[in-house]
Amino acid sequence: MRVLGVDPGLTRCGVGVIEGVAGRPLSMLGVGVVRTPADAELGQRLVAIEQGIEEWLDTHRPEVVAVERVFSQHNVSTVMGTAQASAVAMLCAARRGIPVALHTPSEVKAAVTGSGRADKAQVGAMVTRLLRLDAPPKPADAADALALAICHIWRTPAQNRLQQAVSLHASKGRTR
Repeated sequence: MRVLGVDPGLTRCGVGVIEGVAGRPLSMLGVGVVRTPADAELGQRLVAIEQGIEEWLDTHRPEVVAVERVFSQHNVSTVMGTAQASAVAMLCAARRGIPVALHTPSEVKAAVTGSGRADKAQVGAMVTRLLRLDAPPKPADAADALALAICHIWRTPAQNRLQQAVSLHASKGRTR
């Protein structure tokens, strides 16, 4: 499975592509950051993010796009920018028919480090170790994007089994 992880942000939108399956070593195919100037007009920034994500989709052809689920933050302007960048990533994927998966920061941290309360340094260190890299990807947004992709690859088999069990249970209930 090839997954594009997106850590949304207006100034720095982390992107990273991982290939692999749960239970096997994963491979990093690319990592980076789509940057926009803080003083640019909002529409221009969103177009720049769209163009950057489209380039990543063209280059790496992911099967799934995993995006960090926006959660409530104390700073409303920060959460708005994150939500806007997140929507751009989801739109780019949807336009191409690529499935989008949303993962919360605590789900990603727990999947990669074992703790939903891990800090950025711990996430970066585990991403480095799991992908057999020489150094943590910089900035942290890039490492977070890789962590999102790793989380998705590792969580998908369990989520699929759960969905199958729920569907089976529901269908048995209808046949009685």
